[in-house]
Amino acid sequence: MEDHLLGWLRTLEEDRLGRILANRPDAIAAPWPRRLDTLAQRLGNGFAVMETLRRLPLPCLQLAEAALAMSRPTATGLADFLDLPPEHVAPWLEHLYDHALAWPGDDGMLHLAEGVARWWAAPLGLGEPIDHHLNSWTISNDALRALARGLGLPAGGHKRRTISRVIEVLSDAGRVEALLGNAPEGTRALLDRFAWDGPVLDVDGGRFVTPGTPEKWCADHGLLFRPNWHVAEIPREVALGRRGPSYHPPFRPAAPEVATIPVDPEEVDHLMTLAAPHVVERCAALLDNTSKTPLPLLKTGGVGVREVRRVAKETGCDEDETRLLLEVCTVARLLAWDEQTGGMIPTERFDRWRLDEGSARLRVLLSAWWRMERSSLRKIDGKYATVLGDDPSGSAVAQIRRAVLSVLTYLPAGTAFADRDSLLANVHWHAPLIDGELLLSCAPAVLDEATLLGLLANNALTDLGRALAGLTAKAGDENDDAVPLVEHDPVLAEAATRALASVRRSALFGPDLTAVVTGPPSAELAALLDRVAERESRGAASVWRFTTESVRRALDHGYEPDDLLDELAGVGTIPQPLEYLVRDTARRHGEVTVTTVGCVIQAGDPALLAEIAAHRRLIRLGLRLLAPTVLVSAAGAERTLALLRENGYSPVPVSDSGEITIIHRVRAEEPHHGKLVLLPGGQVAEVADYLDELEAPPYMVGEPTPDPYEHARRLLATDRPDAENNGRTWAVIGRMATRLPTAQQSLLGFVVDRGVRAGITLTDGLTATISHGELKGGALDAWCEEAGDYLEFPLAEIVEVRGGF
Repeated sequence: MEDHLLGWLRTLEEDRLGRILANRPDAIAAPWPRRLDTLAQRLGNGFAVMETLRRLPLPCLQLAEAALAMSRPTATGLADFLDLPPEHVAPWLEHLYDHALAWPGDDGMLHLAEGVARWWAAPLGLGEPIDHHLNSWTISNDALRALARGLGLPAGGHKRRTISRVIEVLSDAGRVEALLGNAPEGTRALLDRFAWDGPVLDVDGGRFVTPGTPEKWCADHGLLFRPNWHVAEIPREVALGRRGPSYHPPFRPAAPEVATIPVDPEEVDHLMTLAAPHVVERCAALLDNTSKTPLPLLKTGGVGVREVRRVAKETGCDEDETRLLLEVCTVARLLAWDEQTGGMIPTERFDRWRLDEGSARLRVLLSAWWRMERSSLRKIDGKYATVLGDDPSGSAVAQIRRAVLSVLTYLPAGTAFADRDSLLANVHWHAPLIDGELLLSCAPAVLDEATLLGLLANNALTDLGRALAGLTAKAGDENDDAVPLVEHDPVLAEAATRALASVRRSALFGPDLTAVVTGPPSAELAALLDRVAERESRGAASVWRFTTESVRRALDHGYEPDDLLDELAGVGTIPQPLEYLVRDTARRHGEVTVTTVGCVIQAGDPALLAEIAAHRRLIRLGLRLLAPTVLVSAAGAERTLALLRENGYSPVPVSDSGEITIIHRVRAEEPHHGKLVLLPGGQVAEVADYLDELEAPPYMVGEPTPDPYEHARRLLATDRPDAENNGRTWAVIGRMATRLPTAQQSLLGFVVDRGVRAGITLTDGLTATISHGELKGGALDAWCEEAGDYLEFPLAEIVEVRGGF
């Protein structure tokens, strides 16, 4: 099949090949192919073909299925089979060509990629062709001759010729109908049941050996075949004949219409500018909350309902919003499990995220939702799933999310969908391989989540949603450690900037000790007011109220009254009542102090305690003299005793009752807080040190793939038949790579001829992992995984070649 595909690729013009590469990004992913034969292998990969099929609309799949059911499909024959004019079929056939899932041969016959057939075990409900059954090892020559005689054919001659005659008879519906004139009663009904409900059905094996039964008559005449005693199958040609000339496979070239209603674009835009800042602000509040109180996980995994409700109450979010943002922040790597605290806490990426400008923060969250392989608001049996729990649907949920939003982009500007049923029917037409039941359960949750994130408003896509929906092919998956290109897309960046353009960075302070923000507050403004005041309402206008308790809370976190007033003055004019409240609260703040001490040191001699408090080597204990005969230490009793004894004093421990106690100590090893990890090459290091070495920039973008049309031009310009290289590879490597033993020279030859992966070492000690090599003079031009590009390695300087695994 790859030979047919390669031959067709070599006949293509640059524009068609460029469209194929644009539609099949998997084919030019790193290491991008430099020859058409390598490209043909990529395009024919079964897994890649099935993934491409998932993105195709219903007419393409219906065409492919109909072509699979035909013995020698052609474009004209396919149109006749569907009972449609060729011009109605041609655009969808071209769509298959542009994805390299089908292509025309020199004789006009259509070829399908091998992976296409994996979706249909019985295309159109039809079984294997007659040729498959007659060439089976279960059919003996005697049985074949008996079948020919039963059909009135000469039984002698070559086996292949006999099979051709039998196929000719059974493929002719008229001749089969003439045969049925002598069949037992009930034979037509039996064959019709197999033709429409088959092709494989359970049967009573005894009736296939009982003379006079329809089953035995059909088996004797090749109309039914039995792979085993209780199962029978009708051949494809016989089933098509029984369905009759009026049968045509289903073909729906037009998508179901989505019921729409007009909406005000300005209102949609306004709702987006309210929702987008709110998402950034609430995520910051949620992550701040988890930094103070780590979020524990259930023993079975995930976050419990009680914790979700606690976080929602403390951050001012509703529960649905909290569920969604917790999962989005986790996928965005802003929230992660920490063993020391025993809960989910913000990561170092959160520290970088909160310093970014608002548009970048929003794009991080939207990108995480776009690739998230779970549905936060999906209900199963009327209940939500556990937050951050396992979702068996996995990537299918992400596919539904992208399919739903992509369909919404087709709606005319200024319109919204009127009912979900028509929307889901349209989604199923555009993505027919998505499980129907999963679509029905997930799609409402997708729409609700999109509304919370500002991607959907009044059932219409916002500019943010439209920009995100246009990036379907670049989404990545939930387990990507590096941030996908979605976050850095210029269209999405522009939409995110505009969505946050209306945020308010100032507040109106009233004499009634309130602060009003008429519009969406910026994350920084909301965080400041949340620290100093209690939020009373949110929406088009948000209101905070200052109280003695709220101001004291801010002072407890280290604010000085002047600094607090200066920060508030930076976002609005402070009325006199608010200034009085802050200063009065600050005046009483600290009247009573509570100190945590490690232990108490007592002595009858004030001079001795004064000497101990002034001792230089005891500074680390944080000693403070509370009274002439009372000293307190910040360290615990055991550590304080040890240091005092090391410096020449003779303290004794005293119990809570005041009695002297003797402690029998067992020396324990110092705790080892590091976690060992295995590094490449078998080296071992502590995880903290390893992470320091791997400190990466905030956002990492992978090596971009080449432009499809430019790469198509290079492929067509440099393509050459493999015959030119036959024998040359081994001769050049044997002559130039003289430092290598014969076995390693052979392995290097496979890197060139078969594109295998191997590790090499050069004379200067440099190592590299290479694949997809080509010989250029005395050098090997190969893909280097470490460099992320093609590099040249002199053959004479390669001293070792190792198999790559």
